[in-house]
Amino acid sequence: MTSPYRSTFTARLKRHLAVGVTFGVLATLLAGPAAAEGKIRIAQQFGIAYLILDVVRDQALIEKHGKEAGVDIAVEWASISGATAMNEALLANNLDIVSAGVPPALTLWDRTKGKQDVKLVAALGSLPNYLLTTNPDVHTLKDFSDKDRIAVPAAGVGFQSRTLQIEAAKLFGQENFQKLDQISISLPHPDATAALISGGTEVNSHFSSAPFYYQALQGNKAVHKVISSYDILGGPATFNVLYTSAAFHDENPKTYAAFYAALQEAANWINANKEKAADTFIRQQKSKLSPALILEIINDPENDFTIVPQNTFVYARELHKLGVLKNEASSWKDYFFTEAHGENGGLAPFLNVHGQDRTAAAIRS
Repeated sequence: MTSPYRSTFTARLKRHLAVGVTFGVLATLLAGPAAAEGKIRIAQQFGIAYLILDVVRDQALIEKHGKEAGVDIAVEWASISGATAMNEALLANNLDIVSAGVPPALTLWDRTKGKQDVKLVAALGSLPNYLLTTNPDVHTLKDFSDKDRIAVPAAGVGFQSRTLQIEAAKLFGQENFQKLDQISISLPHPDATAALISGGTEVNSHFSSAPFYYQALQGNKAVHKVISSYDILGGPATFNVLYTSAAFHDENPKTYAAFYAALQEAANWINANKEKAADTFIRQQKSKLSPALILEIINDPENDFTIVPQNTFVYARELHKLGVLKNEASSWKDYFFTEAHGENGGLAPFLNVHGQDRTAAAIRS
């Protein structure tokens, strides 16, 4: 009998191959000049890591803060899978604000420096990714062989691959930083999760984000964690970020300010209303996951839904060493717009979700 997980895996893989066509239609629909003051076009990806944006959208917080500033803001939302499509849409002025992992955002900052001058707006939270496997012989990165296959959303260039490259450079030497790319394949998180749970496919490993690693660990006893992104980066770190061009930032001060204020309010609301936040995620993303699982993820002390950047400079420093980034940043402030520098900035102490008193200077990087 054919496994329902394998059937789902096959169906999703076919849909994944059609993503380019889907994005082409989306680009046509959104095509046009950069938005004027009072209009903002935002794209997000899928999963619990985008909860802050779900709340912003659900509560119409951009519109709310726009009205408080005396401007009616028309907000357009799009859902796109993959940093490449995000970056192309931003550079084509088809979108104003896009979202992806820290490394793809830094890549666009690097390539547009002195041109469109893309910079990061805010973090979307510090959440780990887990490298999972069903191979009982694999317990460290050195245990992987040519027979293993690691699924990542964007092999070689995405958040997961760049994170593995940083660790591979430490383990195998800088000249071999792409060693694990040789056994990595591009596959969306839902498909890779289905493959691990069902077994029997070439994919036996997955560098996975929430909620997917929770599902895989609960769905198949053979699945175990090899390493997490927090292990590689030396502690909690920003996963996804928002970014835009200097033109949008500079030419739309009221709209940008309303957007940033909406992000701040959403992050604060999530941490004060976790059960309601779980309901918001399920409603906005039309998720079939149980409210109990989503609440478990929100309550997990490893997950911090904050717009405060954390440990991003590790990527800027290490990826420059590897030659991935041509421009060298002197600090995290080089690639974040100034609004992110001020709130909770300097040496002001604050509490994170773990209840630890840390200085902003220590974590805003």
